[in-house]
Formats: sequence, structure tokens, C-alpha cells
Amino acid sequence: MAPAPGSPPGIVPASVIVVSRNRPEALARCLAGLMQQDHPELEIVAVTDAPGRAAVARSGTGQWIKLVPFDGDNIAAARNMGLVAAAGQVVAFIDDDAVPEPSWLRRLTAPIGAGDAPAAGGFVRGRNGISFQWRAAQVDRTGRAGALASDPARTILHSPPPDRAIKTEGTNMAFERAQLLRMGGFDHAFRFFLDETDLNMRLSAAGALTAIVPRAEVHHGFAASARRRGDRAPRDLFDIGASSMAFLRKHAPEDRHAAALERLRSTERRRALTHMVSGALEPRDVRRLMRSLEEGIIEGARRRIGETPPLADEARPFLAMPLAGPRPGRVMAGWPWQRRQLHRAARAAVRRGAVVTVFCFGPTTLFHRMRFHPAGFWEQSGGLFGRAERDGPLLRAAGMGTRLAEEMRRIAPLRPVDSMVS
Repeated sequence: MAPAPGSPPGIVPASVIVVSRNRPEALARCLAGLMQQDHPELEIVAVTDAPGRAAVARSGTGQWIKLVPFDGDNIAAARNMGLVAAAGQVVAFIDDDAVPEPSWLRRLTAPIGAGDAPAAGGFVRGRNGISFQWRAAQVDRTGRAGALASDPARTILHSPPPDRAIKTEGTNMAFERAQLLRMGGFDHAFRFFLDETDLNMRLSAAGALTAIVPRAEVHHGFAASARRRGDRAPRDLFDIGASSMAFLRKHAPEDRHAAALERLRSTERRRALTHMVSGALEPRDVRRLMRSLEEGIIEGARRRIGETPPLADEARPFLAMPLAGPRPGRVMAGWPWQRRQLHRAARAAVRRGAVVTVFCFGPTTLFHRMRFHPAGFWEQSGGLFGRAERDGPLLRAAGMGTRLAEEMRRIAPLRPVDSMVS
């Protein structure tokens, strides 16, 4: 599908694919964020189970979303179903427990639309909505990731390093759809974990460039699932073990397997013990988790890998999101005791088509948090004198006006803040 006449350079029709299983509330929140993207040629493809499809129906937006029924427990297969159903020139992927900044899709897909690279990845903020969970990384043939130099304000095109790949995060990545179809999409052997990293390695082997786009940001919440709890304590490590072993067999020389597996065991044991010390797990949970990891490794040693024949292009026509494109930004601010009033005003502005940010600061030094409210607006809360960015000073001596100006400047590159509503 060609870009519409008059589209800015790099802007081509883009499909966002979100896979959701047993998390209908998270899916509804993610979709609300996707509805506010400033990309002018957008379609949304939701690959989801019955509860997810019901959540889409309740939202009243079902006629604007391509729904792909899928009740299985294999994220690689689900992503491939979304890829086949999508009709955009570029496909982007986001997790259902994440919400993108309004400029996310436009920024992320621009290098691919311009023909600079067939793959792109952005930055990911963590649960507090301010600290970064992931920035830029490269990965070696054992699946071990390492930091990659990046400029926080500039897109950089990276060539594949020797024996490594440029890593993209599954909750914030985009690809040229035609190339992904030719490559067979995601390997179904990676039912959970490392499916995108396997794809990164295959792209690297083909010599493909990857764009790292720092200001293409999503906020990732780590919602509870069958494999982890809401506090991030693991429930089961079977799929991590299975995917890790399958990845080693597919990409690493055999003489590197033993050391990589010992590193995996050490990492997962340390993670489980950390949760045990915090009171989230009991000693018997640690033993059970480590057994499940070993069982997964055994499964990964016999799992069929590398079956990625080209995928057929079966897409229905591009389902363009109505009223897609830039929206006005509205900023509202007040004290915690005014929160109910602020939320009412924010909901009304969202219904009128604005991207709304609410600042709710108390007279304290509490750290700040940013979240996307299910009603469709952003809210930053904390102490007027507390810090937002975690490397900032603990105490900020500032009045409300000064602090608001600072925070608006911080988010302005990501989200419109055109006017202040008093």
C-alpha cells in the first residue's frame, strides 16, 4: 500500500500489532493509547482471546480494529497471525501491558518508511513511567545482551556487529512488512521469550541495518500473567528455559552452550532469591522455579527450530483509523485534593479529541510517577519538591509554576502540550 498523497517523508501506512491473552483490561488501556497516535495512516490489529475480544466490543472501537481470534499460548504464532492480517507497509509491535507516547508510531516507523533500514526499535520506560526500563542493546549468539551506545535525542542506524545483532524489544519494535513475510516472521519454537531476539539474529545474518529511535517511547507496566505476578515475581521458568536452549541450538556453537546455561541458571536463581528475600517468594518456591527451568531446558533441547518458510500475504484491506493524526495537547494542573475535578475535566477534553496531561503535585518530596489512565489521559503525580528523573536532585526548591514549566519541557518532545487549562 502506497503512502497517501501529501504525506510527510517517511510516513507510510503502518499497522500496529498487539497480542493479548487473559488481560482484557490491559488491552483496553493499550488500545486507548493507540487511538491517540499522531501517525496519520494507522491501523490496529489485535490478536486476542475471547476476553480480549469482549473488551474491544465494550470499548465501542471494534469497527476500527482488525480482530484476529487466537486462544493459544504461543506469542510467535500470534504475532505471525497479526503480521499476515496487517496491511501496512510497516508493522509495529507493542505488548498489551504497554502504552505508547502519542508520537511513538510516527517516530518509530519513519526510518523504515524512508528506506533507511528494515527494522527499528525505541526506548521503553518502566512502571513508574519516568525511569527507563530499556534503551539500546546488542545481543550475542548465546542471547546475552549488552549496552549499545545511543544518543537520547537522535535516531542512529546500526550495522550488525560481528557475531551479534542489534536487539529490539518486543514491546517497541517495527519492521518492513514485506521483508518479514519473506523471512517467515517469527519462529514458533520461541513460544515465549527470545522470539524477537531470534528475528534480530536472522536480520543480522542478512546484513540488515536497524534504527534505534530513542524518542519513540512506550511505557511498559509488566502486568501479571501465567508466568509472572504483578510484583514481577516469577511463577514459572519453563518457557524461559525452553526458549533459551532453543536459541543456543539455533545460533551458538555447541562449545558455548554449557557456559551460557550456567549463566542462565545463576541469573534466574539470583532473581528468585531476591524475591524471596523481599518476602514475595518462599524457599520452596525457589526450588520449584529452578526445577521448572531445568524441565524447560530439556524441552528446548528437543524442540523443532528454524521452521520459518515465507508467509502468505492474506491481508484484508487497510483499516484506517478515523481521525488519525496530530491532536491538540491540553495540560491541567492542581493539588491532590483537586484530583477528582481534574479527572472530570481531563475526561471531557479527551472526548473532544485532545491529548491530555494532568499534573497533580502535593506539597511533599515524594518521587514522581507518570501513568496513562484508563480513561485516556496521562497523569504525573508526586511531590512538588520531589524528583522526577531518578538521577535528579532529591529536593527541588521550586514553586508550582516553575515546576510545571520544567515538567512540560521534559515531556514536550514526546507529547503535545500546546495549552495550559486553568
